[in-house]
Amino acid sequence: MALLDASRSILVVIDLQGKLVHMVHRPAMVLEATRRLLRLADLFQVPVVLTEQYPQGIGPTESSIQAAFDGLSTPTFYLEKTSFGCCGDPGFEKLLRAARPGLEPGNRQIVVAGIEAQVCVNQTVLELLASGHEVHLCWDAVSGRGEEHRRHALERMAAAGATLTNHESVAFEWCRDKVHPQFKAMSAIMKEGQP
Repeated sequence: MALLDASRSILVVIDLQGKLVHMVHRPAMVLEATRRLLRLADLFQVPVVLTEQYPQGIGPTESSIQAAFDGLSTPTFYLEKTSFGCCGDPGFEKLLRAARPGLEPGNRQIVVAGIEAQVCVNQTVLELLASGHEVHLCWDAVSGRGEEHRRHALERMAAAGATLTNHESVAFEWCRDKVHPQFKAMSAIMKEGQP
């Protein structure tokens, strides 16, 4: 797997919805990492796809994630789905094409955050890999109902070819150099909440 390139990346945030998000392992970590990923995507002009699984039953996206998504200046896309894996909805590939016009699956780098690791995230990642995408899975922004569900799902996706990463690694790969005009803003995001 190559280092991330902001010009080839798409951030996909999967089903961080109200009724489920507080039932997963370490929800505060997942939400904070995802909020940071959204802000970083904005800094580096990485398009963002936000999905919701049957919101009529599960509920809307968690409010702080929705607010962060709504405030983005980078291109944003939304998919309401009933298929567990995003790739099971024909609209998903259309959104990926719209997010990075002219880039074929083999040239797209998909950065993944969301829940649940063992269901919707797992199916999405495995299908993205099967269709030739490069997938970077942010372990700090992905969870499931229970530590074991999360851990084994991450292991399965990594074994299938996904790169396990975290939001800080994503940030520094998108930035690549201290002279990047967004380095100071990125660094400020990384320092938030530190003593």
